[in-house]
Amino acid sequence: MPMPHTQSHDRQPAVAGQFYTDDPAALLAEVQGYLSQAQPKNAAHTILAMAPHAGYYYSGIITGVTLGQANLGETVLLLGPNHTGLGKPFAIWPDGRWLYPGGALKVDEELAALLCGQEPQLTPDTLAHQREHSLEVMVPFLAALNPQTRIVPICVSYPGLDTLLSVGRAIGRAVRSFPRKVSILVSSDMSHFVHHELAKEQDARALDPALHLDATAFYDTVRGNDISMCGVLPMTMGIAAAIELGASETEITGYATSGQVNGEMRRVVGYAGMLAS
Repeated sequence: MPMPHTQSHDRQPAVAGQFYTDDPAALLAEVQGYLSQAQPKNAAHTILAMAPHAGYYYSGIITGVTLGQANLGETVLLLGPNHTGLGKPFAIWPDGRWLYPGGALKVDEELAALLCGQEPQLTPDTLAHQREHSLEVMVPFLAALNPQTRIVPICVSYPGLDTLLSVGRAIGRAVRSFPRKVSILVSSDMSHFVHHELAKEQDARALDPALHLDATAFYDTVRGNDISMCGVLPMTMGIAAAIELGASETEITGYATSGQVNGEMRRVVGYAGMLAS
């Protein structure tokens, strides 16, 4: 049953001109440049992807090689952290379009309605997304790959493991019953503001249970070791959903830190790309 609403919601870009250029031609050229450095596209359908969401200058290459290698469905379910504290704990953007410099991606209203109907924790809420950058920075990449891509953006701030797992599994069941191919894309950076060597060590520790698609061990590793990965909540959900969807093969597509870009090795942010099929 479609969600009742009187008007559809178009989202304006919040961080164009900050995290990425607001010049449409330059943006497309930059994104295509990052995507062109990917390995050949995977043959298997990508069930789950993870990519970073810093400014493109820092993390665009990791996002590009990840999404360029991914074999994405026609709808991409976006899971990201809530950096602003606004809105509902599982906030789903229900309809309309997400604009970016030079175009827009449509929201898959059917999948959004199905998700909200099947899992009461998922709540139509645009407030959580208004100033949130984590999912917005993915939109130009998805549009460059396929301008017909539809998206369902979900902003996650609920911290409890059991609920994250149950909502993740519910997302997996809904996606499995959906008639169109769906891929899940989690937006997350890794360690924040630690030395380059410590970031590499901590991030490898966090990525190991993610590669084994063990959502509980992943969550416990990140939380238990105080690893400052901003997307631990959506990635825990994403792994739970991917298991529900039968994912078994995983790979790391790339890893870097901000120090390798700007030379400041004492306080870096880590960026990793991962795919599961």
